[in-house]
Parts: sequence; C-alpha cells; structure tokens
Amino acid sequence: MDTEREHPESVSLELSGCSKEDARTVFDALCACYTSDRCTDDVPREFHEVRPTVWLGTFEVAESPKAECAPTRLEASVTADAQGGYRAIDHFRTTLDSLFTVQDLATASGDQERELHVRLESR
Repeated sequence: MDTEREHPESVSLELSGCSKEDARTVFDALCACYTSDRCTDDVPREFHEVRPTVWLGTFEVAESPKAECAPTRLEASVTADAQGGYRAIDHFRTTLDSLFTVQDLATASGDQERELHVRLESR
C-alpha cells in the first residue's frame, strides 16, 4: 500500500451565484496557489442569460501552496461547494481563509470524503 497516496489529494470546486468575472477571480487566486485543471486561457463564460451558471475546477492540494496566497477582491459574494478527502478539504479551507472572508453555510461528511458549502467575500 502506498502510504503517500492514502488520502485523496484533490478538491473539486463548484462556483455559483456569481458573475463570470468573480468566478475568474476565484479560479485565478486558487490557481496561483495550486495546480488545477483550469488554465489561464480558460475564461469562465455565461452560456444562458436566465439560467444560473455553475463553474467547475479541480485543485491538487497535496503540497503546500505554490506561492503566497494574498487576499483577493470580489465584486460580490460567491457561493462555493468543495468536495474532497478530509485532509484535502481542511488544507483547501485554510487557503480559502487566506484569500477571502469565508462563511460556512453547510458541511457534509461521508466515509472518506467531506463536502463544504461556503460563501466567499472580499477580505
């Protein structure tokens, strides 16, 4: 058994209830800290004027953040849902706290994963 890979190290993140600009701000801030499937050319777009849009990204949080994660300014609050292993979510939450004011809305814990539902605002 590979003890280094014992716990899931990635966090899936869903953003909703925000503008495409704020979604981009959140993803850019987190991409400065972690490796992600969201690249700098991947600009969030809204596909429908009436239906809500949800933006998705996956972040590898196995290691400490790549850089100093400085507070980030948002135009409005952003609803974020994160899912991953217990350690990954704890590590990710610490990073979110360094970037934004984070308000817990709900959490759910399973056998090996944890879900975090939060509201992000400017610090």
